Amino acid sequence: EMQLVESGGGLVQPGGSLRLSCAASGFTFSNYHMRWVRQAPGKGLEWVSTINFGGTSTSYTDSVKGRFIISRDNAKNTLYLQMNSLKPEDTAVYYCENGGTSVRGQGTQVTVSS
Repeated sequence: EMQLVESGGGLVQPGGSLRLSCAASGFTFSNYHMRWVRQAPGKGLEWVSTINFGGTSTSYTDSVKGRFIISRDNAKNTLYLQMNSLKPEDTAVYYCENGGTSVRGQGTQVTVSS
């Protein structure tokens, strides 16, 4: 069974940083593009970032460019999202998602507030 488990969320002040992790199991992780999506309170899902299967190509939504970095460790079957210079508008539940099947984890809450 394909499974994705996110961790690393929490409460952080504006300007702070967090590193999200997503542990994958039940599929060959290195064969799939992976992405992060988020859902802010009262809003729909928003794509945040994608990384290709080898980790050599990345893309970001404009609002996080220059602040977030997506990466992966295929040996550890783990996806990461380094989030810097966090803003209140980054507050959301963050999900990792298999790019080929759109299977998603349970999410991790990120709250940016003073």
